[in-house]
Amino acid sequence: MIEPDPSDVALELERLRGVVEVGFARTDGSLALLVQRSDQTDRALADHEQRLDAIELNRWPLPSVLALVAVAGLALTLWQLATR
Repeated sequence: MIEPDPSDVALELERLRGVVEVGFARTDGSLALLVQRSDQTDRALADHEQRLDAIELNRWPLPSVLALVAVAGLALTLWQLATR
């Protein structure tokens, strides 16, 4: 069996180190992009929740609308009966 030359081993280890560093840098960049997108999504979600809460506060509840319609109908009926 042929023994590898120590300088060849050192050279291959250095190449492997370079490949690993490039891979880690690429992975780190991808993770940073994912974190940025996650932060943007969180901000958009918080904004939408705030806007939805504001809309829910300003809407009329259905029972109140139905009560107003019923009162208006009763008033209209009484007015028609009174004008006959």
